[in-house]
Amino acid sequence: MAEITAGAPDRARLLSDFSAHLGAQRGLSEHTNRAYLGDVDLLLGYASRHGRTTLDSIDLGTLRGWLASMATTRHSRATLARRGAAVRTFFAWATRTHRVPADPALRLATARTGSALPTVLQVEPVNQLLDQARERAQDGDAVALRDWALLELLYATGVRVGELCGADLAAADVHERTLRVVGKGDKERVVPFGLPAQKALAAWLERGRPQLVVPTSPSALFLGLRGGRLDQRQARSVVHQAASLAGIDDVAPHALRHTAATHLLEGGSDLRSVQELLGHASLATTQRYTHVSAERLRSAFQQAHPRA
Repeated sequence: MAEITAGAPDRARLLSDFSAHLGAQRGLSEHTNRAYLGDVDLLLGYASRHGRTTLDSIDLGTLRGWLASMATTRHSRATLARRGAAVRTFFAWATRTHRVPADPALRLATARTGSALPTVLQVEPVNQLLDQARERAQDGDAVALRDWALLELLYATGVRVGELCGADLAAADVHERTLRVVGKGDKERVVPFGLPAQKALAAWLERGRPQLVVPTSPSALFLGLRGGRLDQRQARSVVHQAASLAGIDDVAPHALRHTAATHLLEGGSDLRSVQELLGHASLATTQRYTHVSAERLRSAFQQAHPRA
């Protein structure tokens, strides 16, 4: 049976084979693939430190002990839920491929992630954020033009930051005002955007991007300072810095996605349309935003109605 102690060749081969399975069979995003691999590696390390030095020696008690050891730290419930999902996926695969005789994770309970509502901005702070970005881009600085287009598209389309960073030039149709992105599970979708985003994107493509292109530049829609593809970390920094310059509370790119969805629903869009726009596999995921809208209505009622 494969040895799972640190540095063991069997452990490295096991993780490599599992990574290939994740990439080829499950269609998970690169980010999820890395997270699952890291989670399983943490489990194997925990198991070996507790005397479980082979894969078939890991039992349900080991798995529960591993999750319990993290529950007492500052790990969020979402992280614990993901790590539980990672080891269930791993042992299901290990059982199917006869690496273990039985699946010890079958009775591993799913951690509840809680029902906290997503962060959503009001219309006024969004306008402050985008107006400030537009004003900074007026002098034609390439980075300012890029940041303006990035912010406008994140809010206009509701796409994930990874989807936008992964988009190529051919994915954007400025005249038709559409953007083609590849979401979770390698599912492709086309999302529309409005006139402000069209103006920002056209300015970036015509005046900003040419300033950053180098001979080795990829066909990425958004480029970094050295001409490479803009990565997610850089894009997040753009959003955080823009919020600071606009004088609004700090926000992350995902907050703009939540905000776009909520504003669409408040403006009269139906759930199915918003589901398609966001690329949600389940309508239940999209329904979270109806709760956000309900909270806003309740707050507005309590503040304004004479008999609230």
